[in-house]
Order: sequence, then C-alpha cells, then structure tokens
Amino acid sequence: MYAIIETGGKQYRVENGSTIQVPSLPGDVGGTIQLDHVRLVHGDSGLLIGQPLVPGAKVTAEIVRHGRTRSITVFKKKRRKNYRRTRGHRQGFTQLRVTGIATA
Repeated sequence: MYAIIETGGKQYRVENGSTIQVPSLPGDVGGTIQLDHVRLVHGDSGLLIGQPLVPGAKVTAEIVRHGRTRSITVFKKKRRKNYRRTRGHRQGFTQLRVTGIATA
C-alpha cells in the first residue's frame, strides 16, 4: 500500500515504514503527526484518486528528527554597476517515518 501526500508545496510517495525528509513541521521528536493532504492511495481496494484530495484519507508519521540541509550560496550581481551580494541559506527540514495509511 502506498500514498502520495502533499506537504510544504511538494508531493511525496510514501509507504508504511518509509522515511521521508520534508520542509520543517511543528512537533517534538518522537511525537506523531497526521498528514491530511492525501492526493492518491493505492491499496487492497484498488486505486483511489483525489480530486484534488482523497476524502477521509490520512497518513500518520513519527517525527524522527529536525535539522538543516547543507548550505547553498546565493549570489547576486549586476554587470557594470559594481553590485555584488553574497548570502548563504540552509533550509530547515523534518525527517518522518510513516507508521500508517488510512482511508475512510
């Protein structure tokens, strides 16, 4: 059984026991979270496609850890104007372990 969920403006394919890394979500490490934005569920009863969401479907996950990704450099420049700006960015993330997929 697998599902396609949406969180943080991105979509992820998840299965029971899989681990995913999503943009930061509130919650404590070891706690559980329910993801309600389920786009598609494929299971024993067949394929359920949402329009845009599958009604009553939920994915439960355990928060494994919070962290920040590696640093990227943001560089801006305007030619011939002596304008240069350098800045770094590290995106926060939450790592989740999927514990269950439920449909209505």
